Order: sequence, then structure tokens, then C-alpha cells
Amino acid sequence: MIEYRNLRIALLGAGSVGSQVARLLLEHGDELAARVGAGLELIGVAVRDVDAPRDTAIPKHLLTTDAVTLIQSADIVIELMGGIQPARDYITLAINSGADVVTGNKALLATHGPELFALADQVGAQLYYEAAAGGAIPIIRPLRDSLAGDRVNRVMGIVNGTTNFILDRMDVEGDSFENALAVATRLGYAEADPTADVGGFDAAQKAAILASLAFHTAVPVEAVHREGMTTVTAKQVEAAAKAGFVVKLLAICERLVDPATGVEGVVARVHPALISRRHPLAAVHDAKNAVFVQAEAAGDLMFYGAGAGGTETASAVLGDLVSAARRHVAGGPGVGESTHANLPVLGIGAVTTRYQLTLVVTDRPGVLAQIAGLFSEHGVSVEAVQQTVAAATPGEPEGEPLTATLVIVTHEATDAALAATVAAVASNESVVRVESVLRVEGDTP
Repeated sequence: MIEYRNLRIALLGAGSVGSQVARLLLEHGDELAARVGAGLELIGVAVRDVDAPRDTAIPKHLLTTDAVTLIQSADIVIELMGGIQPARDYITLAINSGADVVTGNKALLATHGPELFALADQVGAQLYYEAAAGGAIPIIRPLRDSLAGDRVNRVMGIVNGTTNFILDRMDVEGDSFENALAVATRLGYAEADPTADVGGFDAAQKAAILASLAFHTAVPVEAVHREGMTTVTAKQVEAAAKAGFVVKLLAICERLVDPATGVEGVVARVHPALISRRHPLAAVHDAKNAVFVQAEAAGDLMFYGAGAGGTETASAVLGDLVSAARRHVAGGPGVGESTHANLPVLGIGAVTTRYQLTLVVTDRPGVLAQIAGLFSEHGVSVEAVQQTVAAATPGEPEGEPLTATLVIVTHEATDAALAATVAAVASNESVVRVESVLRVEGDTP
């Protein structure tokens, strides 16, 4: 029998996720109450326009435009508005009012997370954010709680469903980037302006959150190296497939020792990469997400599922709500975030990785030796070279020099040395153009 008073829940935002949270909370309130030991009363939903059409009907008496009064009346505030403002002010108000907060706002946490966590710790409140990094995938709790006693060395994941859908379609269907993006837009996977996704901004925000958790160190989003995937071509994807690779936009967070200083630190980066088709992440298709964790004691772990979607993400939000409600019933202060390791955040130049370069070169004797010499000068060892049959350059007048294509895969070297090598190769007179440059992650096929 439930004897604890009803807990008052305020919901900010009624978009695709917020409307599903409201629906599930109203439909399954009794079941959730039995898990918590207290009733969960949705006292209001703050929206910009109470008359706007919504995916799911919400009782009209619950809708309000007065977010401040609603927040001040709540025990737990669920923020699903997105964006930095006014979400930041509303969460600050909620915490200062003594409420716990559940949010899925990756942009806000990646930018202002440390200050919000510090504020919650100061007043004994708790900030929950399982939906901020992997949608429905439970990854925050495993990193924060289950692996808290382990040493996580690397987190590598596909954390944006839109980009994975596009790259997967380019791989499976042979589509161009433009065609695959058009399909993603038509199916609702991509926004009208897809820049946040295809530019890597969304993944970078999630990488900052995951790196901060995994390494107990505050990693600001500005420190995440970011490259988008708009330059990935169908030709690159096809060549990768022939070599036993698949192209994925990866968020990679790792603990490493800076070869220049000998100092241990962390690096977070987002960029397109080649991974072997034998790697578990290569089997992540359509708009699914997955996070691959390498821990010293636990070994390799993978978390897979829907990275977005209103109902799916609502599952993670309600999981946080149940946790927050149980804490209220049990009493006691919230548990603060662990960022006490204070490891330095290093630049991508400290990363040791491999590259695949595709070069179009003038077909004449000695060119390959020239290119190999440039790699050697910069301390980068070549693992394999493939050369196509020479051909006339498309669009060039008859009689112009023939060209050949070189595909060069390197051994591991620092990213700084590899970047310097690419720059030197690109400026060589025998190189017509650098067709593509991709990092290689994981084992060779």
C-alpha cells in the first residue's frame, strides 16, 4: 500500500519526446507508482502555445505557458524543451527550488553541465540525464555507476541516427550522400536543416558528455575535435567496402599518454572513419545507435538500440523519473557527479591512429618513390599500397599526362605526424589531388 504523498511532476516541453512522456505517465501512472512507493502526479506541462497541434493529445487543463509557477510547485521537473535558453534558467530555478531535474538536453549539458551539476550538489538535488547521450540506450548509468570501479580506456560509438542512416544507405544501396540525405529527410530522420547532424555537432555534444563520465573529468564541448561527414563520397564508401571496411561517423573518447609530454590525458573526437566489417559497430544499420566501451577489468561491452524517437527516448526519461522519485521517498541528498580525476584534455594531435589516403597522381616513373619518401620524412610507415591502371584525367585535353590512383594505408602514428604527411603530399607537384583522407579505427580486415 502506498502511503507516501504524491510527488508533483512538472514537464517542460511537449514535442515528440515530451508528448510521449506525458502520455506514458498518464497511462501507466499506477504501475510507476507501485515501483516508486509514491503516486506520480503530473501537475502541468509548460508549452509556448497551448493550442498548437501535438502528436499526442494532452488534457487541456494540464497545459500552461507559465513555466516559472509550474516549476516552483514541483518536486521533480522534466525538461525536454531543448536548446540553451530558457532551459538553462528553468533548470537553475528548479534546482534552487529544491526539485530534482530530469533532462535530455545534450546541448545544455555539453555547454553548461559542470555549473548545473555543481549547483545541484550544493543544494542536495540531483540532475538525471540518461536520454542526453544515447536516446533509449542505457549508457549514462553504466558509465556513471556500473563501471565506476573500473578503469575505462576507450568509448567509441555511433551516437547520431541520421548520419548512420545516410552512411548505411550509401554502403548498402550505393546512394550518393545527397540522395541518402534526401531519403533521410523524407522519412523524418533528418531535419530540414541537417547541419547539427551531418556537421558532427550533435555527436560532439554527446562525446563531451560520455568522455566526462567515462574519465571522471570535465570535458567541454569546445575541446572535442569535430569533423562532419558531408565530404564522404559514394566512391569512398565503395572503395572502403572493397577493402573490407565500412565508413561510420564515430564519436571516440579515449584515455592516452601524450607522446610529446608523457602526460596522461583524455581526447574526445568526432569524425568519419573506416572500421573493419568484423567490428561490432559495423553491423549497426539504419538509424540505430551503439556505444562500444573498452574497460580494463570488464573488457569489451556494447550498448545498442534506438538513439532517437519520441517513444523510445521517453523510456529513458521515465527511467530517470522513477530513480528521482525513489530518491525522494528514501530521502537523503543527491549523489554528485564524479569529475575529480581532472585529467588534462589533449588535442587530437596526441592520438595514435592509422590513415587511408587516396591520391590521384601523375603516372610517371619515380612518383611512388617520391610519395614514399614524404611519408618516411614525417616518420609515418606505409603498411600497404594499391595502384590503379593509369588513365587519362577526365576533362583534360588529349595528350595530357596520364594519372593513376594510389590507395595508401599507414601503420599507426600520431595524428599530428599523419596530418603533416597529408599536407606535404598534397603540395607535391606529382599529386594531382588528394581524393580522400580517412582515419582507420579498429583491426585491419
